[in-house]
Amino acid sequence: MSDALGKGFSEANLWNMRQFYQVFPEFDQFSTQRVANLSWTNIRLIMRIDDPSERDYYIKEATGQNWTSRVLERNIKSGYYRRLLSTQQAQALSDLEKYNPADFIKDPYIAEFLDVPEDLTGKESILEKALINNLQKFLLELGKGFSFVERQMRISTETSHFYVDLVFYNYLLKCFVVIDLKTTKLSHGDIGQMDMYVRMFDALKRGEDDNPTIGIILCAEKDETIIKYSVLKENKQLFASKYKTVL
Repeated sequence: MSDALGKGFSEANLWNMRQFYQVFPEFDQFSTQRVANLSWTNIRLIMRIDDPSERDYYIKEATGQNWTSRVLERNIKSGYYRRLLSTQQAQALSDLEKYNPADFIKDPYIAEFLDVPEDLTGKESILEKALINNLQKFLLELGKGFSFVERQMRISTETSHFYVDLVFYNYLLKCFVVIDLKTTKLSHGDIGQMDMYVRMFDALKRGEDDNPTIGIILCAEKDETIIKYSVLKENKQLFASKYKTVL
């Protein structure tokens, strides 16, 4: 076939072209989704996804965020869409008209790039150092709009000093995002501590034009009973998410 028609018509490519037509039979409809910067490699990765909503999400995100094929493949394998979807209600991920904090929170977060032991119990400092050393990859995992501010940021009151593990700012949500790292199972004490951090941050760090601070407890395990009967249940600014160091 290649001898007759030239390069690009191998058996594998012909199968890919056939699959593209089967997945996107209305090519005009496909071409309206701003895919000019999507490579053929990206398109091949996306068209192998069975769920049409998930395909549409990756088309729009890969295009809008200029994901490389490596980033796209990693996000598909790690269930990026499904992890975001687990925090959503009825609103479509790809058609958000108004940004909501829950739209930016994943559960779990996948950090296979850290190269650390799977069990980090009691070793928050190792987890924090690994995240900082792989900050670019961690920002990609966090998602859209995140920028790093500081690690171990000090918040001082009249009588005490407190240190927040990681502080980010999300320019889409227009708010600070504070992350507390816990390498053990989530406890009511962890939730109370984060609630205090968020309240203090709003009082002492939040600017006039900033939206309320978001707090994320990144923990090894969650206790759904504790979540059900704690402020996490009703507070729209507090979240608890698991982290995983393997895909």
